Amino acid sequence: MASSSSESAVSERRGIPGAQFVEDVQTYLTQSGLDVGSALAFLQERLQQYKVVEMKLLAQQRDLQAKIPDIEKCLDVVATLKAKKGTGEELIADFEVSEGIYSRARIEETNSVCLWLGANVMLEYSLEEVTIARVYNWDVHQRRVQQAVATTAQD
Repeated sequence: MASSSSESAVSERRGIPGAQFVEDVQTYLTQSGLDVGSALAFLQERLQQYKVVEMKLLAQQRDLQAKIPDIEKCLDVVATLKAKKGTGEELIADFEVSEGIYSRARIEETNSVCLWLGANVMLEYSLEEVTIARVYNWDVHQRRVQQAVATTAQD
């Protein structure tokens, strides 16, 4: 008689218990001490937990994907600033002041840009340091996501 994988063999990632494949239902029910109704209720509850985590991850993915166009625009601006540096050519840019309201600005030659980090924090970086700042900010965001997932899984 084949036995199901042991409960200790089911790993946990980010506070989310791994799904267990039940090879032999009779052995699973005997080892877990559950009747069929209780086992089905437990498995349904676990499935709902997975669905909640999936929905949160999909929402985070949508939020990040929605930011891609803005990030690409910012990178284009930095590339343009670097390309125009030293040419003496005037750079005119239209930028969004608030939703649907735009303004035009003349940008003087510069060696730096300011990045909005959120929480009322803005830092100035040299054009070459922008990539370092973006990687650092990405890491901070990923840590927050992991912490939120772990907290959600514990609840």
